[in-house]
Amino acid sequence: MVRKFLVFLLVVALGFVFFTLISDYTMPETLGATARYYGENGLAETGALNLVTAVLVTYRGLDTLGEVTVLFLVASIFGFYLKQENSRRPSPASPLLYTASGMILPLILLTGIYIIVNGHLSPGGGFQGGAFLASAFLLALLAGTGRSVFIRFFSVIESSSGFLYVLLGLAGLFFAGGFLDSRLLPGGFPGRLISAGTIPLVSILIGLKVGTELSSMLIKITHSEGEA
Repeated sequence: MVRKFLVFLLVVALGFVFFTLISDYTMPETLGATARYYGENGLAETGALNLVTAVLVTYRGLDTLGEVTVLFLVASIFGFYLKQENSRRPSPASPLLYTASGMILPLILLTGIYIIVNGHLSPGGGFQGGAFLASAFLLALLAGTGRSVFIRFFSVIESSSGFLYVLLGLAGLFFAGGFLDSRLLPGGFPGRLISAGTIPLVSILIGLKVGTELSSMLIKITHSEGEA
């Protein structure tokens, strides 16, 4: 009874906090100084039509590095606590799932690659595309077709992409205007696939890192419940 009462008080307190935030919120009529600068100078400085990706990869490159590091720490914690494998074999996948995965899996992979490669041109980028790649691997695991993929392979890709990501960032710091400065490479013509300097390369590295880290967590979860 006391526990339910405490939960009720917590819900009421959270409701009061959110109500206060909503009641005092007013929609800004103009952009702030930082957002206005991004909007007015982002395309000229980065060459990326998608200013969201330009901000995440170039202007806030150190923040993105921190986000990727947090995801790496989460994957490492998963690997530490789920390191024991269960010898039980999972039940075989249904023929419908097995057959459908062979048709849907290539489409998911192509969509993920498209989102990553075109992150500087259209909505998307490395984080979103990496999640797509991980979902494709999850489908392969559920269908029983991902057993030949070892976690060591994902570990090599994850480490290599993270190392190259930091290396590009330091190169921009020493040879351009700052950490992960996209002007390390020629900007090209905005709107084309090969443009926006190093932003497409960084997006690819982030996509590989995020995809492999999420896939590694899926492998650990599957191994903790049965042989993947």
